[in-house]
Amino acid sequence: MKKLLLGCVLLCAAQWGWALQPYLQAAKLPAAELSSQLSQVEKKLQAEGFKVLGKHTPKGIAGYATLVVSDPDMLEAIRASGTNSSIIAAGIRIGVSSEGAVSYMNPDYWYRAYLRGHYAGAAKSVKSVQDRLAKALGDGAGFGGDVPQGELVNYRYMFGMERFDSENSLLGTHASFEDALKAVQGNLARGVGDTQRVYEVIMPTQKMAVFGVAMNSTSDGESWWVNKIGSDHPAGLPYEVFIVDNKVYALYARYRIALAWPALGMGQFMGIINAPEAIRTTLSRVASANVPGN
Repeated sequence: MKKLLLGCVLLCAAQWGWALQPYLQAAKLPAAELSSQLSQVEKKLQAEGFKVLGKHTPKGIAGYATLVVSDPDMLEAIRASGTNSSIIAAGIRIGVSSEGAVSYMNPDYWYRAYLRGHYAGAAKSVKSVQDRLAKALGDGAGFGGDVPQGELVNYRYMFGMERFDSENSLLGTHASFEDALKAVQGNLARGVGDTQRVYEVIMPTQKMAVFGVAMNSTSDGESWWVNKIGSDHPAGLPYEVFIVDNKVYALYARYRIALAWPALGMGQFMGIINAPEAIRTTLSRVASANVPGN
C-alpha cells in the first residue's frame, strides 16, 4: 500500500513538473515571397479541417506573419466549457517567416493556460488539434521557454505579477453584450489607436466573442516591444480582446507577454516596462463605446 501511495505521489509530481514550451517548430518552407508561404501553409491547414480566420503581418516587424485558424471541435469544446472567458482560446496561431521558418502555438501549453480548470473537458479536442497541426505542418521541437504544465492553470511570471483572471484585464463595461460587441467592432473598423481587426469569433448565444487585434503604431504599438524581446515568436501574436456578457477584456501584458515569451529575463522585461500600460491604453480605446477624437 505504501509503495502504491508513493507511486501516485511521484506520478503527480512528475505531471506537475513536466515542462511545456509555448511553440512547436514545423517543417521549413522553400524560399519564396511571404505571401506565397502563407498561402502554402493555409492550404495545408485547410486540408486538415481548419478554417482560416485571418492573417496578421505586423507593421514594423519585418519578415514575419501570423495565420490564425479555428477548429470546429475546439470551438464546440469552448462553448461547452462552462466559462465564457474560454472564448479567448478560439484562435489557433501559426507563425511564418520570410526565410521559410514555420512554427505554431503548442495547443497543450496554450489551452492549459487559457481553459485552466476546464482543460480536462476539452483534452480530446486539444489532442486532435495538436495531431492535425503536426500532420499538416510537421512535428518539430518545442521552443520559447519552459513552464511546468501544472503551473499553467494559474500561471504568472513571478510573485506579485498578474494571472489570467487579474482585475486589471478588464477594459470596459457596456449596457449589454450587443452594445459591447458593437463598440469593439466599430472601433476596430475605424482603426482607433492605430489598430486593425485580424480575426473575430462570436458566439452570441453564450454572449462571448474574441478579436485578434493588430496594434500598428510605431511609437506604442506591438513592434517596439516585440523587436526588443524577440520577433522569432510570431505565433505569439496577435493580441486578443474578448467580450464576456457586457464586459470587454484583454489579458494584462505582464501575464500575456510572459505567457508568450516565458524565457524572458528580468532585464528584458524591464526594457519593455512601459508596454503593459501602453497596450492597455490602446485596447481600452478599442473597448470604449465613446472614443474622443474618433
